[in-house]
Amino acid sequence: MKLPKLLIPALLTLAWTAAAQAHPHVWVAVRSEVVFGKDGNILGVRHAWEFDEMYSAFAIQGVGKDGKTPTRAELDPFARTAVESLSEFDFFTYAKQGGAKATFKPPQDAYFEASDKKVVTLRFFLPLETPVPARKPFSFQVYDPTYFVSFGLEKRDPVKLANGPAGCSLSLVEPAPLVATDNQKLSEAFFQNMSPGADFGMKLATRAIVACP
Repeated sequence: MKLPKLLIPALLTLAWTAAAQAHPHVWVAVRSEVVFGKDGNILGVRHAWEFDEMYSAFAIQGVGKDGKTPTRAELDPFARTAVESLSEFDFFTYAKQGGAKATFKPPQDAYFEASDKKVVTLRFFLPLETPVPARKPFSFQVYDPTYFVSFGLEKRDPVKLANGPAGCSLSLVEPAPLVATDNQKLSEAFFQNMSPGADFGMKLATRAIVACP
């Protein structure tokens, strides 16, 4: 499974981690907002993905003047590449509404920003193909099925409701611990160049659930 171009540099670490146990090679801290319209329907999910320091260093190497932190304008080409590539991977965002799969349109308002410490964050809005009524539970997870990329929710206020109607609630369902056979498969997958046949990413992903009266 070919990863988005923006993620390829981080995979160079495989060359000197081959003897290690299986683990992802890019780490992303996720903050998300479930966005509601004025009519109370759910419009989509707004993401902020903060990449780990090593990946950030790869991503912005050579970007920025005189070693300064890159500006949003300087990072725009990276944002365009990212959102163009994400569609191939369902934007790493898997949603359901009332038990049925909910699909997304291409991201909007996407941009990268770099902190003073040169840690890169990708921000974008992911609109639903069709806005859905909030009267049925809406849920989503953010994960890479192949587990090359580890998506984890931020510890503090990782998911919020934007313009949510009165009475709506948000709950987070943590994943169950992997059983021994899964851990064995994960180790084997690593030594087989991380074959994408298993769904480790989903098994390790927290589910956000929105319920409205």
